[in-house]
Amino acid sequence: MATTTKIRPGALVRASGGPRYAVALAVDALGTGLLRPFLLLYGVTVLRLSPPVTGIAMTVGAVAGLVCMPAVGRWLDRGARSTAVAASMLVRVLGVALLLAAPAGHVWLFATAALFLGIGNQAWPAAHAALVATVSHSRERDAALAGGRALRNAGLGAGALLATACLTGGTTALQALAAVTGLAYLAAAALAWSVHIRAHPAAAPAGDGADRPAPRMRTVLAANVVYVFCLNVPEVALPLVLVTQLHASPVWPAAIFVANTVLVVTLQVPVTVLLSRFSRRTVLALAGVVIAGSYLGFLAATSLGVGWGAPAVAAVSVVCTLGEIIYAGSATALVTALAPVPVLGRALARFQLSTGFGLAVSPAVITALAAHGPAALWGSLTAATLVSAAAIEKDQAPARRSARRHGSGPSGGAGAGR
Repeated sequence: MATTTKIRPGALVRASGGPRYAVALAVDALGTGLLRPFLLLYGVTVLRLSPPVTGIAMTVGAVAGLVCMPAVGRWLDRGARSTAVAASMLVRVLGVALLLAAPAGHVWLFATAALFLGIGNQAWPAAHAALVATVSHSRERDAALAGGRALRNAGLGAGALLATACLTGGTTALQALAAVTGLAYLAAAALAWSVHIRAHPAAAPAGDGADRPAPRMRTVLAANVVYVFCLNVPEVALPLVLVTQLHASPVWPAAIFVANTVLVVTLQVPVTVLLSRFSRRTVLALAGVVIAGSYLGFLAATSLGVGWGAPAVAAVSVVCTLGEIIYAGSATALVTALAPVPVLGRALARFQLSTGFGLAVSPAVITALAAHGPAALWGSLTAATLVSAAAIEKDQAPARRSARRHGSGPSGGAGAGR
């Protein structure tokens, strides 16, 4: 068992890509927060599209963005780092430009804009993680990834608040928000590209099976599809339960969402550093247990009915957010540690595919389960998450034997994969 890593703020910034790159992340997140929550509203209000057509176009854009991930992974494995991050921002500039150019009723231009926004949103996490893995190592890398997530959540929250304040301006305000978002993406791309970080790809050994994930990686990817449901609990499951089942005020889900953002921003780095004394697999399995426990808590809270149910759900949501923080601080870190250096990009691309797939299907799964009652919703999520956590923990023993046999983890130093 390792001791807890101490990371100074200056070292954390350097491990994250440097001051200019940190500013790029903040600007990019601010721009995303300005537009992403209101893209549906833009299609309906500004372009006069029907809500179903707008929603389908957005979904198709997000799914099509995932199709591009294998190409992104191969590009990263050829050494692209800051250029790939900048490209993920620039492609969203193109998406925003198409939004602004689309005339009312033109569904195909909106769908194409959603496609480019989807490509950028899906490519960014893998490109960012690859860049951080290039400039930092071991537990410092884990803290840097956690710091990037906290910074991104802060920017998203600030952008959403600014956009909410501007919504009283109607169509003109939404168009102005889109324009500001495009400028933010453009500035962020310039800053990210200016750090000029590139990896020197190592040649993969012949017959290494680089195009196929290793068995231990498959376990992480499969579990991640289930784990990622927790990210949509505050946005989908809790509003659905609070408003339609407990008949609570819409203020409750809004307050829970704000609290979730604040907790992630303030606790992501400290919790990740605190848990660095344990193996990454153990921490990821722990995250599943905490998340599953919160699901059981939601089941108990909803049984309280109108009155006490909403405050109880809000209290349990803090536990769910803690599980989300533990999961986010260990999952990407484990992937970067498990992946051999020559195929790091493809490993991160597969991880983003599993994340994107989980996020895409979770609203449909959550709403379908909720239609059968709280027990079906929270019981099913609990069982699936515990099975995933058990699979991660079961994989711990082979990982330890492999590390002892070879004297080191797959990458990043001794025991990196653990």
